[in-house]
Amino acid sequence: MRRYSETNRAVFSRQRRYEMQNSEMFEKISSDPEICHGKPCIRGTRIPVYLLVSLVAEGEKPETIISDYPSVTHDDIKTAVRYAAKLCEYEAYAI
Repeated sequence: MRRYSETNRAVFSRQRRYEMQNSEMFEKISSDPEICHGKPCIRGTRIPVYLLVSLVAEGEKPETIISDYPSVTHDDIKTAVRYAAKLCEYEAYAI
């Protein structure tokens, strides 16, 4: 039987956690052409991801966002930021 070092276990654990977060992310975000013109939204709401990311970028505290948008949770805000980060992994070229 092959034995893994503590470093290998930590890397594997981190990778597994990352994969789980990605699957959770796509469970919380939906895109439907009939809702907000197909822009990614927090599932079950009409709150687009870009709105939450913009508010965070402008320095709004999560508590303020939640008080303004009661259907949003802390996890929704984290998921929106993760989603935006995931989109940034891809290369974009100016035309």
